[in-house]
Amino acid sequence: MIRAVMLSVSVLALAVPAAAQPTAKVSAANKAALREPSNAGYLGAVQIYPYSDGALYRLYAAPERITDIVLQPGEAVTSVAAGDTVRWTVGDTTSGSGAEQRTHIFVKPYSAGLHTNLVITTSRRVYHIELESRSTGAMAALSWTYPHDEMIALRRQQDAASAAAPIASGLAIEGLNFNYAISGDKPAWRPVRAFDDGRQTFIEFPPSIAVGEAPPLFVIGEDGEAQLVNYRVAGRYYVVDRLFGAAELRLGGKKQKVVRIETAQPKRRAK
Repeated sequence: MIRAVMLSVSVLALAVPAAAQPTAKVSAANKAALREPSNAGYLGAVQIYPYSDGALYRLYAAPERITDIVLQPGEAVTSVAAGDTVRWTVGDTTSGSGAEQRTHIFVKPYSAGLHTNLVITTSRRVYHIELESRSTGAMAALSWTYPHDEMIALRRQQDAASAAAPIASGLAIEGLNFNYAISGDKPAWRPVRAFDDGRQTFIEFPPSIAVGEAPPLFVIGEDGEAQLVNYRVAGRYYVVDRLFGAAELRLGGKKQKVVRIETAQPKRRAK
């Protein structure tokens, strides 16, 4: 009997740490995800956090003080939910207009020493905010920067600049031959047009070529055999340092997409 009781106690002792593990894991994950205010993060009185998915953002509030949560211009709020709606007041308004309109979420606690959380869902993302009230030291406002959005915007600017850059110097429109036919499959990267200046051939692709895999170019010889040809990429153009009668763009494995480019005798405008 005594031995059975001792075994039961041992089993319980082993079970307690196992049961506590999920709570410990949650606490550790929340601690690692928490972003605290920093001196370097302040712009005037506004704490600016870099936004990242899954992060928790600390907001310190105080009684009789309103803390302003400022969202990204053009971002529309779909819902705001607080864990404690009895001892915390949460409201919202907007500033600006058009594309520059911004939503503001106002937070105010009824007393110091309160802890809860706030979840804001918008048309673009979700914000998870940890609220803590103190007797003094309330944050006036907090906002975010959006590194991912900024990277996408920069990439678009670079792509646009690359596409707008001249593909070759000294090209005169009256000396170009546009007498090319494009046939075959119709993938997203199918060229818009092809032309030459009597020395080089230029193949223009749609903007979608920048976000997918680019097809290699093969020149079709007189014997009908395809040979890989050297070319360089200039924005949305392939530039081939030679002329050809027929060529093919090929991409894919068993279900290969093939686009054929053929030219007739050049019909150039009189200079």
